[in-house]
Amino acid sequence: MAVTTRPKRSLLSYLCSCTLLSLLPFSGYAEENNDEDVIVITATSAEDMLKQQLGATTITSEDIQNNPPVNDLSDIIRRQPGVNLTGNSSSGARGNNRQIDIRGMGPENTLILIDGKPVTSRNSVRYSWSGERDTRGDSNWVPVEQVERIEILRGPSAARYGSGASGGVVNIITKKPSNEWMGSLSLYDAIPQHSEYGGTKRVNISLAGPLIKDTLDFRIYGNLNKTDADDYGINSSDNVAGREGVRNKDINSSFKWTLDDHQYLTFDLGYSRQGNIYTGDTQNSTPPVDDTIPNLAKSGAETNRMYRQSYGVTYNSYWDFGEAKLTFQYDKTNNTRLNEGLSGRVEGAISSDLEFSTSRLKNYYLNGETIIPIEKWVAQSLTLGAEWTRQELDDPASASQADILGLASNSDRGKSDSDTTSLYLEDNIEPVVGTNIIPGLRFDYHSQFGSNFSPSLNFSQQLGEYFTLKAGIARAFKAPNLYQSNNGYLLLTRGNGCPLNVTSGQCYLVGNDNLDPEISVNKEIGIEYQYESWQASLTYFRNDYKNKIIAGQTILGDETVNGTKYNITQWENSGKAVIQGLEGNLRVPLSDALSWSTNMTYMIESKDKTTGNPLSIIPKYTINSSLDWKINEDLSTFLNWTQYGRQKPRKYQTQKGVTLSDVKVGSYAQFAIGANYQIMKNWRINGGIANILDKQIYREAKGASTYNEPGRFYYLATTISF
Repeated sequence: MAVTTRPKRSLLSYLCSCTLLSLLPFSGYAEENNDEDVIVITATSAEDMLKQQLGATTITSEDIQNNPPVNDLSDIIRRQPGVNLTGNSSSGARGNNRQIDIRGMGPENTLILIDGKPVTSRNSVRYSWSGERDTRGDSNWVPVEQVERIEILRGPSAARYGSGASGGVVNIITKKPSNEWMGSLSLYDAIPQHSEYGGTKRVNISLAGPLIKDTLDFRIYGNLNKTDADDYGINSSDNVAGREGVRNKDINSSFKWTLDDHQYLTFDLGYSRQGNIYTGDTQNSTPPVDDTIPNLAKSGAETNRMYRQSYGVTYNSYWDFGEAKLTFQYDKTNNTRLNEGLSGRVEGAISSDLEFSTSRLKNYYLNGETIIPIEKWVAQSLTLGAEWTRQELDDPASASQADILGLASNSDRGKSDSDTTSLYLEDNIEPVVGTNIIPGLRFDYHSQFGSNFSPSLNFSQQLGEYFTLKAGIARAFKAPNLYQSNNGYLLLTRGNGCPLNVTSGQCYLVGNDNLDPEISVNKEIGIEYQYESWQASLTYFRNDYKNKIIAGQTILGDETVNGTKYNITQWENSGKAVIQGLEGNLRVPLSDALSWSTNMTYMIESKDKTTGNPLSIIPKYTINSSLDWKINEDLSTFLNWTQYGRQKPRKYQTQKGVTLSDVKVGSYAQFAIGANYQIMKNWRINGGIANILDKQIYREAKGASTYNEPGRFYYLATTISF
């Protein structure tokens, strides 16, 4: 356990702190050193120990600097064990809008955090019949240059974060205010070899320093980023789109106010805009009836824009008996997009009226947490926390489907909200040196779906000098989203797309406020070897998943309107699914200057026990390998290799009229090479070639061929510090 020192203070001086953090009672023990008049606190929190489990990895700022992502942080996150980029189902819909998928649980089970606070802007995007959203997710709100590190938790380690973390958690940690003046200007340019693919240009500027010495520090950055869309018709079909482009504008500021040696406040304010540059019908819904829609793509028009504002304040304090934190954040997302169809084969396709509508999502987040080291009986660090979140969604466009169940077209039907109140407890217990036991319990109360308990137990045991056994088990959950639970949200299919047992008529899919949360019991066990700079590990993981929410297969009844029969279904909980696989890591120091690191993911099984289909389309295996050569203090190079295994399509039909395809994506490899050179103290350049062998995949929007893999491209970046 780590040891820190704090000057001794009276309890009275912390009266304000105690008032703010009186959410839970606590007591602690500290050992006084009379000679130096200090308090010695043992404070390795359960959260810190969870980050040392096998299902946890960290991407450092140096990793990002040496091998910068093209546009989205998901480009580098995908190279970690257990991580792929997929859609949220095995249907192939919205195939190029791939998001972070951890251990095959689907992107909606990956929780994105920025500085430990949840980011859920994608929840402002309409949820479709197949479970997809027209979104690139929430991994693109922080510019690449402003990331301090990225923490990735998989499986049992992620359960502490509550709803939506069944697959895992990605915590993007940003650079903090500084008490020394510093700044930077970064430029990045990625040029594809083939003109039909979109290139990227990025400029980022930052400034940090003290406004009031030893009292008020700040950090501010601005970012402009544009990735062009792929050419219209890149996939030899006007109805199978390539990758959309994106325009990013970001400005963010952070202020740290030091109250005294023991406590400080941080204020955060941010604004981001993401505009998607249209490249065709990403849903693959229906061919255009005239030139209106193709002209949008050919003109480089933005068809949807996301605006996110965030405001937050965090209070941190360090006391004789522990440390505590209180956080409040408010963020608002306006999702403005051209109207989309809500029925049949035009579901998700842009309407020919070319009218915009806006959905508005508001999020409130309050968290209080205290960490109490206890040494009196056995070394341990107790974490107690309470949390409250609220979401409010207003999407009038989702309520335009009417004429059934007595529901008229009414914008109020697009309004929904939810509150979740949570308590959690974790304890990092070290009964003997080399043994760590981390029991945890989280209780969540959802305003619509009631109570949920999430117990967890993580464990590590040193086996001699070089080996450590690590294991974990946790119950994780995901509450229904605001579309699934809204009884006023309707989707229509005119026959094809109905459940298989429908013999005639059309089908409505209705929201359901009586759903159960999705539940996953996540387990992992493995062994780790560590000797000097040598490191190796092998982990077996298994997720037993139940209550997955799917488009209804049960006919609740029917209504006849103007001679047309409408079968009524609603979102429902399905049966069980199982996901299991292996993850491995190997790091070998070949010399003082040369190192080789590799990670591997092998999927043993991903199967919905009701339908027989996988939860998402992911490779059978993924290997990421990197050779890094530090030639001297100023110059370093790298060679990356990624091998993706075969990807198979779903096998079993679940809806009428949906043609299954046996199109597979065969195993393929990608190589990248790059170099970083520190020209002078304040000037660095790096460049390289990605996809050296020019491996390309063209989307067919059927089978497993649901995405474009762009060809070779060249990049050059430079950063000037001042």
